[in-house]
This record gives sequence, structure tokens and C-alpha cells, in this order.
Amino acid sequence: MLCLFLLKYPSCLFALCLSSLLSKQAMAYRGTIILLFLVSLFLANSNQVLGTQPCRPSDIVITQSRTNKVVEGKPEYAVSIRNVCKCAQSKVFVQCYGLSSVESVDSRAIRAVDGERCMLGGGRPISKGTPLKFKYAWMTPQDFPVISSTIHC
Repeated sequence: MLCLFLLKYPSCLFALCLSSLLSKQAMAYRGTIILLFLVSLFLANSNQVLGTQPCRPSDIVITQSRTNKVVEGKPEYAVSIRNVCKCAQSKVFVQCYGLSSVESVDSRAIRAVDGERCMLGGGRPISKGTPLKFKYAWMTPQDFPVISSTIHC
């Protein structure tokens, strides 16, 4: 297990070599120093070592439903954007292809940044339990797949 860890994190191998250069006085503590270093490195990178991430862009869940209101002959849809992770996510970008709507859309909730992408919430963090909501009216419901986000843990 230690060999796999050292292969995955070559900086640890460097630290082991460096520790061999310690003075004779510190040599008595070399094993303790190495153990403390490895434990602290493991704790600092435990999410990567265990293969888990605290949050992912896919933790931004976007649902929509028809409101039964018609605007200029087009059905209206209500969209709710929730973060289901304990960590806030900011700079959330979704694919929106310009966000077509015959009614004005709340630009504080979603804003087109180019012909394909929209930014949610003005780039501000979206926390668990504080959904963003907006409405739009168009011929068919639009998909809003999440492209990217910045995770704050």
C-alpha cells in the first residue's frame, strides 16, 4: 500500500530521500517525522486518495415544470436550480443556446454569456437549501445541462 501511495505521490518519495539527509540529532526522530508527514499528506488529500470528491457540477440539479400559463401563444415554464451538495458552487455555467423566451427572464437568476452558455445567479455561490428560480416562455422546454462550476468547500 505504501509503495502504491509513493508511486501516486512522487513528492513523498522526495520527502523520504530528503529526510535521509537530516542531521544525526534528528535521525532519532526520522521515523516519527516521516509518519507525521505521510499522515498529514493523507489527510490533506484524503478526497483524492479515497477517489471521492466532495461536490461535482452534477450536484447542481435543474428541474422545470409547465406553469399552465401561456405567454404570446407559448407555454410558460418554471425552472428551479438547486445545489444538493453541502459545499457552495459558484460560476455555474449551463448550456442554453441563448435562452429563447418570449417573456423577459430574470437576469439575476440566469444570463446568456454567449450563443451557447448561460451563467446562473450572476456567478455568485449557490448554496444547499437556497434554490434559484426563474420562468421563461417558449414553444418547448429547454434543457440546461451544467457545463462547469467552481466548488467552495
